[in-house]
Amino acid sequence: MSATTLAPDRPSIPWPWLTRGGRFSWTRMLVLVSAIAPGLVLLWLLGSGQMGAEPWKAAAKESGTWAIRFLLISLAVTPLRHVANWPQALTFRRMLGLVALGYAVLHLLMYAGHMAWDLPEIASEILLRFYLTLGFLVLLGLVVLGVTSTDGWQARLGRRWKALHRAVYALAAAGIFHQFLQAKSRADGAVLMAGVFLFLMAWRALPGRWRASPLALAGLAVLAAAGAAGVEFAWYALSSNLPAARILAANLDPGAGLRPAQLTLVLGLAVAVLPWLARLRWPGRAARAR
Repeated sequence: MSATTLAPDRPSIPWPWLTRGGRFSWTRMLVLVSAIAPGLVLLWLLGSGQMGAEPWKAAAKESGTWAIRFLLISLAVTPLRHVANWPQALTFRRMLGLVALGYAVLHLLMYAGHMAWDLPEIASEILLRFYLTLGFLVLLGLVVLGVTSTDGWQARLGRRWKALHRAVYALAAAGIFHQFLQAKSRADGAVLMAGVFLFLMAWRALPGRWRASPLALAGLAVLAAAGAAGVEFAWYALSSNLPAARILAANLDPGAGLRPAQLTLVLGLAVAVLPWLARLRWPGRAARAR
């Protein structure tokens, strides 16, 4: 589920824990288990009655959040390949994209449970409430990308496959907006997602020679943090009666706690350190990459 095409003549991977050669991979298994673990915990909490007064509603919100998180993680795979000089990272991209789709489907199922499985009422709510319509369209888009993510579909669509899968960027942006609309007056998580998304999109706009430059990445971290602060200000100014200017100023107040824009900066600066760590870990590989 990325805009980068894989070779269409390679066989599809029958199981996510196997390599393309059919061998078991502990790394792939670890990634898979880590990816599905939040969903398993969520289902256990729901089944054991530990999700609060409105368990299905809480589970729907949590599963939707994980869907966007993994969609952003799948978008981070290509930057990680360059920044950490780790070509094998690309082999996880399809799996992570499908995991995001799985959480999006779970999100819809949890919402249906909250609505007591009343399908006509569910359909009516999706049609009449914009944020639900938007979320459902994102889900449909992810289904299309998931179904066409196989090697067979890549071969059938040819050059059109790459153009189709660029829609993942728009779906991620729409999914984050859906998070904002759900969050209303407590949008910290959505603001952080917006900051991460801005960083990932800005990285793709960098010239190739700067994509693994610690200085350029640090600059992107600052820009993404500023963008997150701006998005936060605009959201509260336009959608609520909260003091947007004071919320914006809180980003410069150490006593206000860690704000989403500040966390965006921390994450971005952590990414900026990765090229140095990669050179320490794989000096020969780093020299060849240059």
